[in-house]
Amino acid sequence: MSNYDALRHFADSWGLVFMGVTFLTLIGWSLRPQAKALHDDAANLIFDKDHDNG
Repeated sequence: MSNYDALRHFADSWGLVFMGVTFLTLIGWSLRPQAKALHDDAANLIFDKDHDNG
């Protein structure tokens, strides 16, 4: 088995699993209850007068 075939087999199996776990972790991290305040602040930042450029 050549290096290309070995790396291709690894990427097709464990690489996909790694990317799936990473994706689910990032989605879960952004949807955790403690992040609600951060998301609310980011959503309302455009209405904040302290950050107005004009």
